[in-house]
Amino acid sequence: MISVAIDGPAGAGKSTIARAAAAQLGFIYVDTGALYRSIGLFAVQKKIDFAQKNDIIALLGQIDVELTFVDGEQRVLLCGEDVSDEIRSPEVSMAASVVSAIPEVRSFLFDLQKDMAKHNNVVMDGRDIGTVVLPKAQVKIFLTASPEVRAKRRCLELEQKGERVSYEDVLADIRQRDYNDTHREIAPLKQAEDAVLVDTSELTLEESVQTLTGLIRSRLERE
Repeated sequence: MISVAIDGPAGAGKSTIARAAAAQLGFIYVDTGALYRSIGLFAVQKKIDFAQKNDIIALLGQIDVELTFVDGEQRVLLCGEDVSDEIRSPEVSMAASVVSAIPEVRSFLFDLQKDMAKHNNVVMDGRDIGTVVLPKAQVKIFLTASPEVRAKRRCLELEQKGERVSYEDVLADIRQRDYNDTHREIAPLKQAEDAVLVDTSELTLEESVQTLTGLIRSRLERE
């Protein structure tokens, strides 16, 4: 099986770009961030105090999260309910950043991620795919963009869904998530030593997909 690991900060367009690249390659796309968002959503729904790590850990026994594919599109099921849209709110984004720093949560989801790569050709994105989840992936890419560009993209995405957002608030959230993700003790966000850096700040979505797909194909030809 072939594994492509794509890591990078929040709002870098990993999900959109990786999904499109996977479709062109005929691979399964796995958005691991959606798994953490699902746990964050569950904690929000249960009105958990996010300062109480043990309360979050206690929820894990109640959670059943699954990635499924409908017409090639990944859908996220939380306890049997499709939450693919609900997990994209700013509140859930921040919740995901908190829960992803908890070792027990990462362990809870680790086997699911590994198993998908074991049985499928995958393009998998997240924060620690190339460094922790799939350290032997044939292709590793670190996808990024400036915080300002990421904030503008996220605002546009949310506004297209009918949500009223403030650019300043979104930018502050992204910077906070960057800090949380790079400073957590367990599997912090960082570029793997053998990963290729791709900055999409000046690229359109189409250009980003073409760059990523071309890079993946080039790397696989060397294998």
